[in-house]
Amino acid sequence: MTNDAAYWLAWAQLPGIGPVLLKRLHHHFGSLAAAWQADPQELLAIEGIGAQLQSRVVQSRQRVDPQALLDQQQAQPERWWTPAHPDYPRLLFEIADPPPLLYYRGVVDEAEVRGQRSAIALVGTRSPSDYGRRWTRRLSAALARQGFTVVSGLADGIDTDAHESCLEAGGRTIAVMGTGVDVVYPYRNRSLYHQIAKNGLILSEYSPGTSANRAHFPQRNRIVAGLCRAVVVLEAPVRSGALITARLANEYGRDVYVLPGSLDNERALGCLGLINSGAQVILSEGHLLEMLGGMPSLDPVQPVQTELFAAPPPPDLEPGLQQVLAVITPEAAPFDLIVQQAALPPGTVSSALLQLELLGLVTQQPGMRYQRCG
Repeated sequence: MTNDAAYWLAWAQLPGIGPVLLKRLHHHFGSLAAAWQADPQELLAIEGIGAQLQSRVVQSRQRVDPQALLDQQQAQPERWWTPAHPDYPRLLFEIADPPPLLYYRGVVDEAEVRGQRSAIALVGTRSPSDYGRRWTRRLSAALARQGFTVVSGLADGIDTDAHESCLEAGGRTIAVMGTGVDVVYPYRNRSLYHQIAKNGLILSEYSPGTSANRAHFPQRNRIVAGLCRAVVVLEAPVRSGALITARLANEYGRDVYVLPGSLDNERALGCLGLINSGAQVILSEGHLLEMLGGMPSLDPVQPVQTELFAAPPPPDLEPGLQQVLAVITPEAAPFDLIVQQAALPPGTVSSALLQLELLGLVTQQPGMRYQRCG
């Protein structure tokens, strides 16, 4: 029998099939294996799949063997997760379009991917002032010493200072790449890249060998925001990609903190705009740590499975998933009612529902309504 991970891999390789369409295929057919084997006409029932994309999918299915693709991928040095894997970062279930494949290099921290060890993103301009660089290093070191994981994008400027200072303080850091995990960009950060791979984690949704592309970097920002409990913007002009990360963080219900700057500094104008929109101002390292200390803790989780492509766990679920599943019946119920009956935050319920869908225990119906399977 072909491993379910093979179908995640096969679908993700098809041009025009992104995270949102994969989610719709999974919801409609119950699994990506069933979607792969579905009648071509059934594919047209999926919003976003027209005749042209349907034809491309049918042609690809004739020439792609999912199991052979999986065997080939497993022979490569890069490891990867699908959303069905127990080590897939838990907080990414809370975003609208979690990456269907997440490649990684480095050391996996089980508490980190489970959300029990909080990660904080530090983002900003590629050409910071001395003030911006100094405070990036101070805040990153303070977060590292306090046990937070520091997340950034390995770019020049703020990203580089955030990663370096975290490592120097003995902390753990994650670099989310806009290239394949095996492509160092910018190349001058190769030494830093190898330090992170040795002591932290390199992540990318792009297949190995993918070179730098300007369109990839705004897209990867959703992963930076999704992985973290909060985002800190150090220095950013009005057109900075860091502002995209901050906007996404707001959409995902993450806190956004900003280092205040001068009106005379163009590199601070984006930060000042965020403050004007309600972002929280950082007054010192201690002030940031104090604000982060007020974040609610996540639900504890069960010990992880160690197999790379472990089968979905049986319904001896972690308490948070049990609490949500307990209020879902064979009759479809609206999301708001499930939140009310489960007595959990909407983000927690949304995450749980997606995990329950991936386990085949719940299906989503039109209008954000959910029902128990079987």
